[in-house]
Amino acid sequence: MEVERDQHKPPLSLQNNKIPSSQNFPVVDLSNTNGELVARKVAKASEEWGIFQVVNHGIPTELIRRLHKVDTQFFELPESKKEAVAKPANSKEIQGYEMDDVQGRRSHIFHNLYPSSSVNYAFWPKNPPEYREVTEEFAKHAKQLAEEILGLLSEGAGYLMKINYYRPCPEPDWVMGIKAHTDFNGLTLLIPIEIFGLQVFKEDRWLDVDYIYPAVIIIIGDQIMKMSNGRYNNVLHRALMDKKKTRMSSVVHIKPPYDMVVKPFPELTSGDNPPKFEPLTYQDYIDIEVPKLSRLIKN
Repeated sequence: MEVERDQHKPPLSLQNNKIPSSQNFPVVDLSNTNGELVARKVAKASEEWGIFQVVNHGIPTELIRRLHKVDTQFFELPESKKEAVAKPANSKEIQGYEMDDVQGRRSHIFHNLYPSSSVNYAFWPKNPPEYREVTEEFAKHAKQLAEEILGLLSEGAGYLMKINYYRPCPEPDWVMGIKAHTDFNGLTLLIPIEIFGLQVFKEDRWLDVDYIYPAVIIIIGDQIMKMSNGRYNNVLHRALMDKKKTRMSSVVHIKPPYDMVVKPFPELTSGDNPPKFEPLTYQDYIDIEVPKLSRLIKN
């Protein structure tokens, strides 16, 4: 699990300044006792949208508030204090704090949270003092939620937590915090803090996501799309900055082991529906396919 906050100031033009909201954006109530109905709603949302919100998800609202508080406290520290947990320069290490660009619009911090053997507390902030306690408590609940959403697919998956931090931008219509992309992992759990700028691409246009606090947003990633043989949609999405206020989000990425060969489940293929994707390890997908997709989306 990794924690990241982003500050980003690339002057990227948007084709449309006025973005319609996604009024039909799917919301799934996990407290519904009709398990079959909940499963159908999750499947339908994954097929038609590739993204949906879940409410009554089991993560206490007070814990989400505490998580947002310690996240904000860390990123409001002087840069010299944050550098104490900085990612080593010129290293393959992905954990730690890092600023993405010289303008200081986007910064982030990553932690592995699961499995326990991958956790390195050297990159965990000691200020604020409650940071580790709150983050680990949130990780437990996030793991339970991920397992509920993924079911048996969650077995053997890793968890990555990412917290995004966006400073106010004077021209939000021209600047994106995160450019258009699909998530190359398996599944993403997203919890925004106050200001929200997530948009999804559906039916040839961008739609604002109307967030319902304290819901968790579920995003289908490339690996689930591949394993479902294309049944589930890996949604194209992006994040915009706000003109006056800082925007932050906590993100948990569920990913397979890097040496795992990801391919369509045989049960989901047939003579009429042959496999649409070649078997590929998760690491090879990151090294080979992700750069190709990035170039296609950019063009």
